[in-house]
Amino acid sequence: MGADVFAAHESPGDWPRLVVDSAECGRIMIGDRSFREVRRSLWDVGARLRDLDAAGLDLQVISPVPVTFPYVGDAGAAAGYAAATNASIARAVADSGGRLAGLGTVPLPHLRESVDILESVMAGSVPLVGVEIGARIGNLELDDPRLLPFFEAAEALDAVVFVHPSDGGAGAVRRSGQPYDFGLGMHTDTALAAGALVFGGVLERFPGLRVVLAHGCGGFAWSYPRLRLGAELLQGRDPAEIDERVRSLYVDTLVLDAEHLRLLVHRFGAARLVLGTDHPFFPDQTAGVRDLLAGAEDDGVLAAGAARQVFRGNGLDLLRRSPVST
Repeated sequence: MGADVFAAHESPGDWPRLVVDSAECGRIMIGDRSFREVRRSLWDVGARLRDLDAAGLDLQVISPVPVTFPYVGDAGAAAGYAAATNASIARAVADSGGRLAGLGTVPLPHLRESVDILESVMAGSVPLVGVEIGARIGNLELDDPRLLPFFEAAEALDAVVFVHPSDGGAGAVRRSGQPYDFGLGMHTDTALAAGALVFGGVLERFPGLRVVLAHGCGGFAWSYPRLRLGAELLQGRDPAEIDERVRSLYVDTLVLDAEHLRLLVHRFGAARLVLGTDHPFFPDQTAGVRDLLAGAEDDGVLAAGAARQVFRGNGLDLLRRSPVST
């Protein structure tokens, strides 16, 4: 059995709100606009667990739908919405019989409230394992000094921080619309987030942070050699120290092509790859993820034994968990 660790989403029934149209289908609404059609596994724990059974997964970490990140509104409204989201995640975890773990959310434009909420979710009656945050927080990059108290608290609490694009890639590259936002914008957004953490001093200041980046860290793995050289030549950075910070990151396997896993292993190390599926959204890789990893090992993309390590062991190690009994 495996551990589907990241890019698996859970939505509360508040604003942005979930509208259930039938036993199997629903919509996420933002005001009067339909943001996305969704299926039952998003809101029904039983349906979610059946999906996991079919894929041979015994543990999944669920997280807020990124469109629900509470990054607008005043502190009270944003904190209240975050609390409602976190309560929804905790209920799903409690109802799962040990099959789900949860990531919450914090209203990061409001740092005091964010730290308080992070402390609360980590110590709640149904503790969560950390929080999901955007690749940027409004107009703030992740190395903005105003966000340092959050990262300090996350390190102190040993919270997992999962970084995911919050705006579907919009505004990250000069070409807008599809497929550019989805195909290039999201990857660019995540790569810039990784760059902020690595080159902006966040990981240097908080070396104990446990950070996971979505979608294989976007375009960062490919761009890293040039970033590394630029930091060395233009800023006088020690490349060995930069390499060490990069290899402290975790990345998920949601790269849609097994061959791309080769670069992730080279860049971050096989022990830093955790399973990602985007369940229950598109591209839903849940059903085929075991075969994808096995095929990658058969083709020499992954070393012998690495498929099992990525499918099962790495996620459990990250979460500091023992295997789930089934």
